[in-house]
Amino acid sequence: MRISRTAFLFLLGLASSDAFAFPSGAHSLFGGRNPSPAVRRPTSRRAAPTMIIGPAIRKMREENEKKKMPMASAEESEGESVGLRVGPQAWKWPSGWPYDPALFLRPEEEREVKTNVNPVDLVQGKGIEVVEEDEKPPMDHMTYWAENKEETVLTPASTDRLAAHYAFYLSDGMDVLELGAAENSYLPEGLTFGRHVGIGADAAAMAKNERLTESMVVDLNKVVEEQEMDSDEIRKMGINAYDVILMANTIDFLTNPREVFKTCWRLLKPGGIMLVSFTAKDAYSDKFAKAQTKMWTNFNDDQHMWVTGSFFQFSAGAEGWENLKGFDVSPEDAKKDEGPFNFNFGGGSKPLPMYVVQATKATITGTVDEKDPEKSFKQLMALQPTLEERDKMLVAPRLARAWLCAETEDEKRRIVENVDALPAIYESLVKMDQFAFPFDLQAQLAANLCTDTDFVGNEVQIENMKMGLGLSKPSESFWKPMGAASADMEPEEKVNILSHIVPRFGNDHAGAEAAIESFLSGIPPTIAVIKEKAGTALVKSDVQLAATELLAAEILKPGRSTRKQFAQFLGELTEEEIREVVKKRKAYKEMAAEDMEKMQVVRKQMREEQEARLKAEQEERERARRERSTYFDEKTGRFLVRKSMIEEEEAAAKEAEKKK
Repeated sequence: MRISRTAFLFLLGLASSDAFAFPSGAHSLFGGRNPSPAVRRPTSRRAAPTMIIGPAIRKMREENEKKKMPMASAEESEGESVGLRVGPQAWKWPSGWPYDPALFLRPEEEREVKTNVNPVDLVQGKGIEVVEEDEKPPMDHMTYWAENKEETVLTPASTDRLAAHYAFYLSDGMDVLELGAAENSYLPEGLTFGRHVGIGADAAAMAKNERLTESMVVDLNKVVEEQEMDSDEIRKMGINAYDVILMANTIDFLTNPREVFKTCWRLLKPGGIMLVSFTAKDAYSDKFAKAQTKMWTNFNDDQHMWVTGSFFQFSAGAEGWENLKGFDVSPEDAKKDEGPFNFNFGGGSKPLPMYVVQATKATITGTVDEKDPEKSFKQLMALQPTLEERDKMLVAPRLARAWLCAETEDEKRRIVENVDALPAIYESLVKMDQFAFPFDLQAQLAANLCTDTDFVGNEVQIENMKMGLGLSKPSESFWKPMGAASADMEPEEKVNILSHIVPRFGNDHAGAEAAIESFLSGIPPTIAVIKEKAGTALVKSDVQLAATELLAAEILKPGRSTRKQFAQFLGELTEEEIREVVKKRKAYKEMAAEDMEKMQVVRKQMREEQEARLKAEQEERERARRERSTYFDEKTGRFLVRKSMIEEEEAAAKEAEKKK
């Protein structure tokens, strides 16, 4: 099993700079477990004296405390439940989905790698030859859950804190959908919902849950790739149906989380909230490890919060989800870091940690706001499959600019409608070589097509786009001669001509076929006239550019100019006017590059300002922690003021002096 380089760097960043380093984390000395008996042997005479061990442990604990400090401002924490760890401004994501599919396999699905070991090759340093990887059949998880009679048992202190968190955000009368429902929903007492629908894999387990008003068995891992959960029962629920979606201790069993979160977004009402809770990675691995994904078992508890947050991000993006937050609602005893010498002399079970990642569904009107059209187009693209976040960021400003420049309401309407054609366009673009056809050019082609009122994204147009890009065999009647006629043009120039040509295919306009034929047959004579007029003033690529630009503007649009009118127009053009055509097209490219450079400068400035603000807030929290802080007293159920570290050390010193 391998993880992609992007995913590795993404998660490595979490483990180093953003990880919280809880004792159960993979980076602690004993991985959250008690030391082995060998460690618990009596201290020998050669053991380091306590005057060395004590400060070392204290320093280690202080370092861990720094890593566990919240990444949320005071303003973000205001009006929220206790335990806010990651505020809306702290999340950072790669530009595209960072996970290798192998991370969502269950243990029995992992591929077996067969090798051919040649001792001679090993001596010569050639390594082991990988012959093949045997794919395993998918796990029958629905049968597994139906036959597995184990119950999820969590420590009461942990479930009480989860219930208290729910109580802060939920209220009577709400319609609630619970995914992964089983015996217990961990809800506070006295809370009465309008509906509480449970969806799970085990009907018998849901039957024991008295809080559910109705339930149904659905396979959460059966999906339509990059779109939604593949369930007729869920489709019948419609859209905007629930105030709340709960998912407790289920995220570790999802093999297609992005599609599940897309479905949840559709099911939530605008302003509705989705809460995803989970506990320690090994809390019930003795019972259900067979169904847990490698994503869950390979990463530590700290990384799980960021991974869960990424499922929100890569399902509907920042435009679809608002107020994404991560909470640590663990009992205080679960947060205590005893370091490597966690001997647990008192006995008893330590409470399990408990985390919640949640977000609210943004209100998307489906219309374009004239004050911020770019944001509107990002929202319209929020749930579109195939497009990565990077693609949306590149396409949205181009569509917004075209929408603002549209002369009629019909043109604006067609641009909005063509957003639905973007997935079909990008299904082809993702197959292109990223170096020969980089992301910004892909975005330019997609935006140009969507802003043409004749483009509808039908099969004929998409197939012609593929032929123009070289992804399908070019037609002898058009694309092969077209490729020869434009062979010396720059890629950016070809993209512009391609976006003029493709919409002319597959539409019902009278004269469209004749216009295409006139365009192609008109290229050689137009090139000949331009060469005669410009002489050596234009290189070959510029001659091709001028010819195709003039023909696209006058001939490709049916009814604009006849061949005779175009010939007369071309004959009257001067050398200076032809060079001006080329100059304008070249200037368009330069302006686009300048716009991109300006945008990058602005984004860099915004990042620097945000980092400076977060650093100042972190320093303020550190100062507050050293002076005074509040904590939740589970015995009294109240927030109390804890003395500062300095006051505690002074008090301890006085107490020690008294004992002496």
